[in-house]
Amino acid sequence: MTNYNKINKYHTILLFLLSLFCLILSIETQIDNVTIICFFLIASLGVSHGSLDYIKGAKLLKIFQIKNKLSFYLIYVFFSLIIVCFWSVLPFLTLTIFLIVASYHFGKEDSVFGKIKKFKLSGLFLFLKGSLVILAPLYFHTYETIQIFLILDVKFDQYNSNLLVVLIFLSLISNFFINKNIIFSLLDSLTIIFLNINFEPLLAFTIYFCFLHSVRHSLSLIENMSNKNFKKGLINFLKKALPLTIVTALSFLIAVFLLDKYYILNSAILKVIFIGLASLTFPHILLEYLLEKYEKRT
Repeated sequence: MTNYNKINKYHTILLFLLSLFCLILSIETQIDNVTIICFFLIASLGVSHGSLDYIKGAKLLKIFQIKNKLSFYLIYVFFSLIIVCFWSVLPFLTLTIFLIVASYHFGKEDSVFGKIKKFKLSGLFLFLKGSLVILAPLYFHTYETIQIFLILDVKFDQYNSNLLVVLIFLSLISNFFINKNIIFSLLDSLTIIFLNINFEPLLAFTIYFCFLHSVRHSLSLIENMSNKNFKKGLINFLKKALPLTIVTALSFLIAVFLLDKYYILNSAILKVIFIGLASLTFPHILLEYLLEKYEKRT
């Protein structure tokens, strides 16, 4: 077992125990300015795992024999702005597509315990696993989740609680088909459920996104930089990730400042968090897809 596998497993166990501890003690979440705290965590720690996309972009430019490195940033920002524009015109459709894409992304990126099993329905099981991030808050905190959708200009009037239970069950079952190491994969899913039982949707998502998904993805990037020396890999990751993380965080802050003129602060923050994440997620996933497709060919 490599050091990174050990770190991932210790990390999984720690988060599971913490979420279980909070659930058993029914720790109250009466935190002042929780929305602002979640915003700063997501805008910094949360988005940091995608801040090395420019390195992947450089590889892609080399594949397509494009010498101008600036073109990557322009294309990346262009795709992000398209998502924002689509959301303003077709919020329901854009949110639906985003949740589908994000579910698959979460399921795939969080499946790190051994190689992902490849078979015809593996993509469906990865989607089901990742969909728990959306299904759990909708089931355990329905009213609060629907209120977030309304703030995002999406009306969500009807839902079937029985269907949600079935989908949550299928999400848990999917762990048995994705990785050989079922226990640790299942612990992740239980952590998500415990977080959403005990915490309001935004806080539960923030804890998951920043301290499970982002940390795990960052660990894989650190391993790519130095698979033998964790400290060296971590330092290199921080140096390379810091510039774009700061730029993204500042962009989020500017967006909140601009929207605050038209919406109350909490609504402005929620719009920036979720529409902002959607605008970053699509080009991030597209970039990884294109690189994976090329690597398979070679």
